[in-house]
Amino acid sequence: MLYEGSCHCGKIEFEVEGEFTSALDCNCSLCRRRGGLLAFVPRDKFTLKTPRENLSTYTFNTRTIQHRFCGTCGIAPFAEARMPDGAEMACINVRCIPAVDLASLEIQPWDGQSH
Repeated sequence: MLYEGSCHCGKIEFEVEGEFTSALDCNCSLCRRRGGLLAFVPRDKFTLKTPRENLSTYTFNTRTIQHRFCGTCGIAPFAEARMPDGAEMACINVRCIPAVDLASLEIQPWDGQSH
Protein backbone atom coordinates (compact mmCIF):
# COMPACT_ATOMS: atom_id res chain seq x y z
CA MET A 1 0.00 0.00 0.00
CA LEU A 2 1.21 3.52 -0.75
CA TYR A 3 1.09 5.97 2.15
CA GLU A 4 1.68 9.71 2.44
CA GLY A 5 3.47 11.14 5.44
CA SER A 6 4.96 14.38 6.66
CA CYS A 7 6.39 16.35 9.52
CA HIS A 8 3.93 18.46 11.53
CA CYS A 9 4.20 21.66 9.49
CA GLY A 10 4.36 19.91 6.08
CA LYS A 11 7.79 21.21 5.09
CA ILE A 12 8.88 17.56 4.75
CA GLU A 13 6.48 15.32 2.82
CA PHE A 14 7.04 11.78 1.60
CA GLU A 15 5.43 8.68 0.15
CA VAL A 16 6.28 5.19 1.31
CA GLU A 17 5.15 1.80 0.07
CA GLY A 18 4.67 -0.93 2.63
CA GLU A 19 2.38 -2.92 4.85
CA PHE A 20 2.69 -1.46 8.32
CA THR A 21 1.41 -4.01 10.82
CA SER A 22 4.18 -3.66 13.39
CA ALA A 23 6.66 -1.08 14.57
CA LEU A 24 9.72 -0.95 16.77
CA ASP A 25 9.72 1.07 19.95
CA CYS A 26 13.47 1.66 20.15
CA ASN A 27 14.97 2.69 23.47
CA CYS A 28 18.21 4.23 22.19
CA SER A 29 18.96 7.64 23.66
CA LEU A 30 17.46 9.47 20.65
CA CYS A 31 14.33 7.39 20.03
CA ARG A 32 13.48 7.27 23.70
CA ARG A 33 13.39 11.06 23.84
CA ARG A 34 11.51 11.66 20.59
CA GLY A 35 8.98 8.85 20.97
CA GLY A 36 8.99 7.56 17.41
CA LEU A 37 7.60 4.20 16.31
CA LEU A 38 9.85 2.80 13.62
CA ALA A 39 9.29 0.67 10.53
CA PHE A 40 11.98 -0.20 8.00
CA VAL A 41 11.57 -0.30 4.22
CA PRO A 42 13.99 -0.65 1.31
CA ARG A 43 15.11 2.83 0.24
CA ASP A 44 13.50 2.43 -3.20
CA LYS A 45 10.08 2.16 -1.48
CA PHE A 46 10.50 5.68 -0.06
CA THR A 47 10.07 8.90 -2.07
CA LEU A 48 10.79 12.33 -0.66
CA LYS A 49 8.19 14.72 -2.13
CA THR A 50 9.81 17.95 -0.97
CA PRO A 51 13.28 19.36 -1.68
CA ARG A 52 16.19 17.76 0.20
CA GLU A 53 17.12 21.28 1.30
CA ASN A 54 14.11 21.13 3.65
CA LEU A 55 15.79 18.37 5.66
CA SER A 56 17.92 18.85 8.71
CA THR A 57 20.13 15.92 9.68
CA TYR A 58 21.38 14.57 12.97
CA THR A 59 23.87 11.74 13.42
CA PHE A 60 25.30 10.32 16.62
CA ASN A 61 27.22 7.35 18.03
CA THR A 62 28.60 5.47 14.98
CA ARG A 63 27.21 8.17 12.62
CA THR A 64 25.84 5.51 10.26
CA ILE A 65 22.20 6.58 10.44
CA GLN A 66 21.17 9.96 9.07
CA HIS A 67 18.21 11.00 11.21
CA ARG A 68 16.16 13.47 9.16
CA PHE A 69 14.04 16.11 10.84
CA CYS A 70 12.32 19.40 10.11
CA GLY A 71 14.19 22.49 11.25
CA THR A 72 10.89 24.37 11.46
CA CYS A 73 8.63 22.09 13.55
CA GLY A 74 11.27 19.69 14.89
CA ILE A 75 9.49 16.47 13.89
CA ALA A 76 11.67 13.55 12.72
CA PRO A 77 9.66 11.62 10.10
CA PHE A 78 12.40 9.28 8.83
CA ALA A 79 16.05 8.26 8.77
CA GLU A 80 18.32 6.84 6.09
CA ALA A 81 21.07 4.24 6.44
CA ARG A 82 22.45 0.99 5.11
CA MET A 83 21.63 -2.44 6.45
CA PRO A 84 24.57 -4.66 7.50
CA ASP A 85 24.45 -6.28 4.03
CA GLY A 86 24.89 -2.84 2.39
CA ALA A 87 21.30 -2.44 1.20
CA GLU A 88 19.96 1.11 1.47
CA MET A 89 16.97 1.48 3.77
CA ALA A 90 14.62 4.10 5.13
CA CYS A 91 13.47 4.02 8.72
CA ILE A 92 9.99 5.52 8.88
CA ASN A 93 8.42 7.06 11.96
CA VAL A 94 4.94 5.60 11.45
CA ARG A 95 3.54 8.28 13.77
CA CYS A 96 4.12 10.63 10.80
CA ILE A 97 1.77 8.66 8.53
CA PRO A 98 -1.81 9.77 9.35
CA ALA A 99 -3.44 6.80 7.57
CA VAL A 100 -1.67 4.22 9.76
CA ASP A 101 -3.91 3.09 12.63
CA LEU A 102 -1.40 3.13 15.50
CA ALA A 103 -3.76 1.15 17.76
CA SER A 104 -3.69 -1.77 15.31
CA LEU A 105 0.13 -2.04 15.24
CA GLU A 106 2.03 -4.75 17.03
CA ILE A 107 4.57 -2.72 18.99
CA GLN A 108 7.86 -4.52 19.48
CA PRO A 109 10.31 -3.18 22.05
CA TRP A 110 13.91 -2.99 20.84
CA ASP A 111 16.88 -2.44 23.08
CA GLY A 112 19.14 -0.95 20.39
CA GLN A 113 21.64 -3.77 20.87
CA SER A 114 20.43 -6.41 18.43
CA HIS A 115 18.36 -6.48 15.27
